[in-house]
Amino acid sequence: MTTTTRPAPDRSRDLSQPLDKLGPDETLKANSDYLRGTIRQSLYDPITGSVVFSDNKLMKFHGIYQQDDRDIRDERRRQKLEPAFTFMARVRIPGGVLSPAQWLKLDDLGRRHGAEMLRLTTRQTFQFHHVVKEDLQPLMQGLRDVLLDTRAACGDDSRGVMCSINPQLSKIHAEVYALAKKASDHAIPKTRAYDEIWYGAGGGERKEPEEPFYGRTYMPRKFKIGFVIPPSNDIDVYTQDLGFIAIVSRGKLKGFNVAIGGGMGRTDQAPQTYPRLADVIGFIPVKQLIPTVDAVMSVQRDFGDRVERPHARFKYTIDDKGLDWIKAEIESRLGAKLSPAQPFAFTTNGDVVGWVEGDDGRAHYTLFVENGRINNTPERALLDGLREIARVHKGTFRCTPNQSVTISDIDPKDRPAIETLLKQYGLDNLNARSAMRLNSMACVALPTCALAMAESERYLPMLLSKIEPILEANGLADQPITIRMTGCPNGCARPYVAEIALTGRAPGKYNLYFGGGFHGQRLNKMYLENVGEGAILQALEEILGRYARERQPGERFGDFVIRAGIVPEVREGRHFND
Repeated sequence: MTTTTRPAPDRSRDLSQPLDKLGPDETLKANSDYLRGTIRQSLYDPITGSVVFSDNKLMKFHGIYQQDDRDIRDERRRQKLEPAFTFMARVRIPGGVLSPAQWLKLDDLGRRHGAEMLRLTTRQTFQFHHVVKEDLQPLMQGLRDVLLDTRAACGDDSRGVMCSINPQLSKIHAEVYALAKKASDHAIPKTRAYDEIWYGAGGGERKEPEEPFYGRTYMPRKFKIGFVIPPSNDIDVYTQDLGFIAIVSRGKLKGFNVAIGGGMGRTDQAPQTYPRLADVIGFIPVKQLIPTVDAVMSVQRDFGDRVERPHARFKYTIDDKGLDWIKAEIESRLGAKLSPAQPFAFTTNGDVVGWVEGDDGRAHYTLFVENGRINNTPERALLDGLREIARVHKGTFRCTPNQSVTISDIDPKDRPAIETLLKQYGLDNLNARSAMRLNSMACVALPTCALAMAESERYLPMLLSKIEPILEANGLADQPITIRMTGCPNGCARPYVAEIALTGRAPGKYNLYFGGGFHGQRLNKMYLENVGEGAILQALEEILGRYARERQPGERFGDFVIRAGIVPEVREGRHFND
């Protein structure tokens, strides 16, 4: 594959622009000494379990969020104690693929530093929660032991790169995964601050600029990249800032259709913020992949809003400048026109749970993990069971974009041993759920997420237990319907493309959305605003009943609610779902 020199930063927006013309976060980045700040000093402050405000923001670039236990925040305030500060650390795992040795290390670190649990995310990686400050450095060094890190897992940079995990297309997946990993390694920041702070590496003599692509102010906001292999749209490619849709002909990877401008985030009561679906702008051969990453990212780097942070995502840059203008600017930086987009088709964005055989003859088992939480409970020792599987497994693990896990690349002769462990630990019946539950997803929300307005991960399973009798009564228990919940409007579980979605507004109150596309191709529309469980269940009972009685053969729920006039189809372009 050819490489290119990354486009240099626009100095008018970085090194020479007066800092008083930038937003506060931009000024902070510019003055941070390439993300060093005073993080090292904050980590060694024994008086508090927190870090100073500016370091908290900078540590996001290192994959770390400061949080506190909101369940006990008020009680600690009454006792005149500081909040129960801990940290969330997110691992960078391009495409979600890891070895058994890496799984075992994650398991060990989660038991020692992460409250004896792991959390699979909607971007194919792991988060450690409840990590106390003094455990952060041992955690990071433990990850390094198995060639993992948390670089750029958060912050205004290229976030973790996603990749379809369809095990039935093993050979194509291997090729696309390798490209996704290459793109991730290429696009992350190059600052040496990470090694200095977490590994104790010497600073040495530095020559400016330390960030040849990002410059001192990095990206205006987070930038998400994903690779998808039709017919599965498991990564929800239209929600990515930059999506690559694999075009395969006669079993060979020809190249990628390029999609730009997706994003789920919105702010409550701020209509100028909205979710947006990406637009497909053309096709590139494989050799143009890395130059395209550079060209697209540099356009957003140079023209994204650096004053109004809520307006700084790439989707707003595209809508402000116009798609044609952005495409022309990308082509100018590429030095070539994009070819017309190639035909492709998606059929789903869910996981195929259970056993499948790849085109290479090896077996794969996808295990449903509800909302991604891997721990031991009185009902099931999920953490222990997966650890024992990792001790005998000779292939790989793949984190799915829907918060589940695939035990991959199993030689047929090794399958009985995996099956025995699945049964021994009670994991063989995790997939025996309603089709709606198997197509459900929730963000973490309370008690740790600072943005959460309502419950999500802890509440969705209980709500589904009340929805499932409605499905049973209407003969819909086996009908796949996507349902997603978030504790705030920010959209971490990609709710705005779900057929049914709930986003938190206040404790026990949610906005209810209907009409997203079954394979992520359409935004949904708000049906009820700021309602509680009673109104949600009443609406679902009525509309699911109508769906059971009135649907056409093969008609998806999201398509039905639009055809039946329950919600209007989004027709104002690829955004504005309210």
